[in-house]
Amino acid sequence: MEAHSRQHVLGFVRNALDDARGAIAAGGTAPKADQIVEAIRARAAAMNQGWPRHVINATGVVLHTNLGRAPLSDDAIEAMRRTAQGYSDLELDLGTGRRGSRQAHISELVARATGAEAALVVNNNASAVMLGLAAIASGKEVIVSRGEAVEIGGGFRVPDVLRQSGATLVEVGTTNRTYGRDYEAAITEETGALLAVHASNFRVMGFTHAPEMKGACRDWGATWRAGAARPGERLPVGFGPVRVDA
Repeated sequence: MEAHSRQHVLGFVRNALDDARGAIAAGGTAPKADQIVEAIRARAAAMNQGWPRHVINATGVVLHTNLGRAPLSDDAIEAMRRTAQGYSDLELDLGTGRRGSRQAHISELVARATGAEAALVVNNNASAVMLGLAAIASGKEVIVSRGEAVEIGGGFRVPDVLRQSGATLVEVGTTNRTYGRDYEAAITEETGALLAVHASNFRVMGFTHAPEMKGACRDWGATWRAGAARPGERLPVGFGPVRVDA
């Protein structure tokens, strides 16, 4: 009660009792009173811990999504500290004095790095795919290899993301082998895009085949777009030049 309000402690007690009842209902033994008290203390202690907590990445995966992706540079951290300790022009156009867009500055930098006409920054790849498909293939068909209609982290499923964009899923090939001719046979006047899914967190091994999409799209008269920056590009951002490598 010294560190938490009565309402919080009451919530901890109720949660611990609910867990005890659930364990008994599942056929387990009833916890002793001191075990319930310890569970309540553990919940209170967890509430006081800072989050996220610093950990050591010993997984062998440098860009690990569950561990916060890449550590930030000292310059980036200092830039964030300077901005966070006061007010900023996050959504203010200093030239006009009116409301601006938080996308304005970063969008120009990303467009320069990728060679795109314009750019929009979102917080995960599923959002980027959905917005991209909504822009170019809403109401049309999108062709995807059956081996790439997968679920990624966070429960995002490629077929669900595609449908939410307003496109219609057309699956081709098999789970382990898909050929260029499979895509070519599925292309119609209703085709809006061919979607290739990067195998970042899964792998199909053994008797497999996947076409080289860039060359295949060129043969079909389509334009291939992949998420990569132009190698060697140096961007003049607020905390110094940044080199971008594909």
